[in-house]
Amino acid sequence: MKIALLGAGAWGTALAIAFAGRHEVTLWSREDDVAVDLVKTRENHRFFPGHRLPDAVRVETDFAAAVAAAQLLVVATPIAGLRPTAERLKQAGCTAPLLWVCKGFEAGSGKLPHQVIAEVLGPQAVCGAFSGPSFAEEVAAGQPTAVTLASRDHRFAVETARQLHTRRLRVYANDDLIGVEVGGAVKNVMAIATGVCDGLGLGLNSRAALMTRGLAEIARLGVALGAHRDTFMGLAGMGDLILTCTGDLSRNRRVGLALAANKALPDILNELGHVAEGVYTAREVERLAHELKVDMPISLAIAAVLDGRVSASEELELLMARDPKEEAA
Repeated sequence: MKIALLGAGAWGTALAIAFAGRHEVTLWSREDDVAVDLVKTRENHRFFPGHRLPDAVRVETDFAAAVAAAQLLVVATPIAGLRPTAERLKQAGCTAPLLWVCKGFEAGSGKLPHQVIAEVLGPQAVCGAFSGPSFAEEVAAGQPTAVTLASRDHRFAVETARQLHTRRLRVYANDDLIGVEVGGAVKNVMAIATGVCDGLGLGLNSRAALMTRGLAEIARLGVALGAHRDTFMGLAGMGDLILTCTGDLSRNRRVGLALAANKALPDILNELGHVAEGVYTAREVERLAHELKVDMPISLAIAAVLDGRVSASEELELLMARDPKEEAA
């Protein structure tokens, strides 16, 4: 299959490496210097150092040329880049099936990725989310990984999952697109919360409680948006939550650790050097929780900390002081 990966950041490069063994892969870079580096050294020193790009992967800076013959498009940009990329696809007249790997709600609109794609490319677009517990570094290294490919087009999900599936990258088809997207988005907020918890030295009991109650929040919001509750027990729900909250490679967890050390958010993001989607997602989740009247105390607490309305330690005390309630509530 001819695959065009749109975005030469960490994830675009990692997937190009992972797919190159079985597919004809083109990696499009928006940044000319990154493309030159990839062609010259076969390494993405700026965004993904230490991983060699196979010689078979074609690197492009010409967007139209990159997508012209593609049988599958994979948008590997942050959520902020999804709409501009979709608009370029529309301008290019490209109608190939589309996947995205970004996780979050679009800033300002609060839209999920599938809503952005439908708005730009139309509801007829064949598309889906590629999500689940996965760090780009481990995918590129060929370490065993399992992910979900979710689409409302069941046949597309099943067939594309079959084609992308390998012995090292297991791909499971799913038809709950909203659930997979919500799980992938809100777990980043919970990872910030877990980082704060760990940074304050509150112990493993606290971490377990935070993750468990965080999963309940994710499910509540997902169901309110039309997702299936069972989805949050799978790879894109519990699986992604566990990895992002506990893995040292998690950018969002590192944000939480730094917040616990009383570092300023702009400094944290500058030092990180990559996008931490949970920072932007928290604000949209807070707005949606109020709009839909969904109880999400952990998410709202993190939004308050990120906005500088309260310190991490103060917000923790407020969370722990909440009235007792039934676990299933």
